Amino acid sequence: MKLAIFCGSNHGHSRIYSEAAAALGRELAEQDITLVFGGTSRGLMKIVADAACSRGGTVHGIVPQVLVDKGQLYDKLAVSEVVASRADRKIRMAAVADGFIAMPGGLGTVEELVEMWVNAQFDGHRKPLGLYNIGGFYDRFLQFLDTMVAEGFLPSQQRSMLIVASEPRLLLDSLRNHRPVQVSKWM
Repeated sequence: MKLAIFCGSNHGHSRIYSEAAAALGRELAEQDITLVFGGTSRGLMKIVADAACSRGGTVHGIVPQVLVDKGQLYDKLAVSEVVASRADRKIRMAAVADGFIAMPGGLGTVEELVEMWVNAQFDGHRKPLGLYNIGGFYDRFLQFLDTMVAEGFLPSQQRSMLIVASEPRLLLDSLRNHRPVQVSKWM
């Protein structure tokens, strides 16, 4: 199994994010799940990759050329793909991965998760979508999604496509046991 991890290129202000990233990386390696990620040596991305590598895990990086040019290519990649742009990176990650996890991060992280979710709505891919909700980081986002459902903008079945957990083993088990949701985007 290969999972794409979307997460911050920064560390965040609390150590809980770094500790949780390391826990996820170790768990990926222990479960023989290949980490597919943005391929850089920055922030939570580096921490999850370091932890996976420390336990003998396989790390597949897909990084835009501009970040390679800035010297940000992660140096322990088993598979390294350099692509032209962030858009190309998302396309490759979607093609390579069997599922997706978003950890805490910034706008790019949320955009990557939402794009994979919208792709499932329109293209009907059957890959699981996970949200690693460390320390309640995504609680308000989840409330916003519930508001979308309540106001008739998101079918509740599509809301249920997002698997949420705050513990890595539980999240990975839930992704592994995922049952795809196939429902029209339109209500």
